[in-house]
Amino acid sequence: MRTGVAVKDAAAPEDDAPDRPVDYRFTLANERTFLAWVRTSLALLAGAVAVLHLLPLGWAEWSRTAVGLLLAALAGVITVYAPLRWYRVQRIMRRGGTLRLSLLPLVTAFAVGLVCALVLLGNLL
Repeated sequence: MRTGVAVKDAAAPEDDAPDRPVDYRFTLANERTFLAWVRTSLALLAGAVAVLHLLPLGWAEWSRTAVGLLLAALAGVITVYAPLRWYRVQRIMRRGGTLRLSLLPLVTAFAVGLVCALVLLGNLL
């Protein structure tokens, strides 16, 4: 093992790396992914409003508030995440880097599944 040699992270190309042209199809695909995250955020926010104000659930006020706030918080996280992810992916594509996987799709799926389970259990009990 050689000492004093820095290992370059393929997912984070150096800032002084030259920008390369990116095929417009990849740029447009990146933009569609960004818009999909924004739609997901809007849907979660609509779900929060529904749980907090529209659904005639016989739940205690604290449980409705907790589920609604969970959905609204997840919508907020995705709203902040979407443009940051879009910019990061675009920059990595221009510099020829490698993309890393994101945990947010897994977190989103788990949170939506949890809310679904809570709504089903709330209606059955």
